[in-house]
Amino acid sequence: MPQALPAAARPADIRHDVVTWAASADRLGEGVPDRGYRLVVRTSVGGSDLRIRLTNAFGDRPVTFDSVYAGVQRQGAALVAGSNRRLSFGGAHSVTIPAGGTALSDALPGRLPVATALVVSLHSPDAQGPASGHGMAMRTSYLTQGDHTAEEGADRWSGTTGSWFYLDAVSVRANAPTGAVVALGDSITDGWQSSFDLDRRWPDYLARRLRRADTALKGVANAGISGNKVLADGLGRSALNRLQRDVLSQPGTRTVFLFEGVNDLKAHTGVSAQDLVTGYREIVRRAHAAGTCVVGATVAPFKGWSEWDPAAESVRQDVNTFIRSSGEFDAVTDFDGILRSPYDPERILPVFDGGDHLHPNDKGMQAMADAVDLKALDCT
Repeated sequence: MPQALPAAARPADIRHDVVTWAASADRLGEGVPDRGYRLVVRTSVGGSDLRIRLTNAFGDRPVTFDSVYAGVQRQGAALVAGSNRRLSFGGAHSVTIPAGGTALSDALPGRLPVATALVVSLHSPDAQGPASGHGMAMRTSYLTQGDHTAEEGADRWSGTTGSWFYLDAVSVRANAPTGAVVALGDSITDGWQSSFDLDRRWPDYLARRLRRADTALKGVANAGISGNKVLADGLGRSALNRLQRDVLSQPGTRTVFLFEGVNDLKAHTGVSAQDLVTGYREIVRRAHAAGTCVVGATVAPFKGWSEWDPAAESVRQDVNTFIRSSGEFDAVTDFDGILRSPYDPERILPVFDGGDHLHPNDKGMQAMADAVDLKALDCT
């Protein structure tokens, strides 16, 4: 007869890693030797034992990071006194990441609260060639020359950047039921036309809703890349090609939220509705094989954008019919229905339009997050 688990090992008390922030990597200019980066990110789920993942996914040579710290933002590049602590990798303070590789830090003891303005400071003595990172951060981070990662003051961090270099994920330890949603998308998910430095992308609003809700889904990771397509590489690897790296590899992922397709159909490369359906089915198949739920979101209207035409609109309508009615997704969120104008359903409602007729503004981003059925978000 099997013995009962001791109280310390009961399932509700078992802890595991859950992604609390992420940003999908792409090629990001050229690496600069002896440069320091002070990268500001916002956590979603809280927990203990912070770990970060550094990426050299698009590098063509190894890159070394000889000093990496994590602290809490006070204001600008200044950190809360006493919060900045050194991270290690396999017990060492330095880590060399091969071309195409990643490196996961050792756990940093201590508690990381929800919605923390976390600051990761890193320095590379030898970065050259293609740098990896996320171009459109919609948040100010800071630059310096030389290694000033241990300093909590802002004096040496006078440069600024709107990108995240080399950092692509942060995770924490949380109770076993806790899981995360990863939003796989394009520039709308990436937050273009939302307010800079205010965390008003639709996944940010979703994280705020989940924080208050009675659900075990608390983590939200943003895997949006501006210009991204389901089927073809271009601005970022295609959704199909980056699914494992950017989504399924994130610890604690329970739900993939798929909101892509507009860049495929508006590019006028001959992509048909059936082509996109085939791509969606492959993402669903691979996500289900990995044990995750998949929520499908309808493609939003974009009449008025320069690439709109009746042919692209016809494909969008056919794709949305599949998403709504096929039953192949575990749940569906109708972003088209939320954002479209009742007077011209091919257009975004003006109050939600960020100004270019494709990207929603802050109000539109919040309306999208509010449309997500939180109970349906977790199919388990």
